[in-house]
Amino acid sequence: MPRYRAPVADALRIVPLDDLSAVYHRASGQTHVVAPPVPEMLALLAGRAMTAREVLAALAAAYDLPDGDEAAVVARLDELVGTGLVERV
Repeated sequence: MPRYRAPVADALRIVPLDDLSAVYHRASGQTHVVAPPVPEMLALLAGRAMTAREVLAALAAAYDLPDGDEAAVVARLDELVGTGLVERV
């Protein structure tokens, strides 16, 4: 099962914009506009590797999610890999 990791918190600047957030990735100089739970996922993965199942469990515990969809978490993590905000390790 792949593990995912985001850069340390200082490498990203996350600014809430109502329902969305802007994420500035200092290393690439790119800004991404994202929806929840991306900022929460980036915070969980900051500087540490986790599986999608671990991310889902942490989100479920923090936000009282009754039924999580691991496939949806994997899809979102893979999208973040494509943007360069997360790496597969």
